[in-house]
Amino acid sequence: MAEEMKQEEKGCEGKKVISTIFKVVLGLAFLVLAVYLLIGKGWWKDTWFVIKGCAGPFLILAAIITLAIAKE
Repeated sequence: MAEEMKQEEKGCEGKKVISTIFKVVLGLAFLVLAVYLLIGKGWWKDTWFVIKGCAGPFLILAAIITLAIAKE
C-alpha cells in the first residue's frame, strides 16, 4: 500500500513539472508576440494612447483605495 502511494506521488510530480514547463513556454510565447506587435507592427503609438487614457481612472481608483485604507 505504501509503495502504491509513492508511485502515485511520483506520477503527480511529473504532471506538475510538465504543466509548469508548458505555462512558462506559453508565457514566453505571449511576450514575444506582444513585443513583435508593439515594435514590429508599429502599434506603439496606439498602445501609448491607451495607456494615457487609462492613467486618469487608475489614479482615481488608487486614490479611493488609499483613502479607504487611511480611514481605518
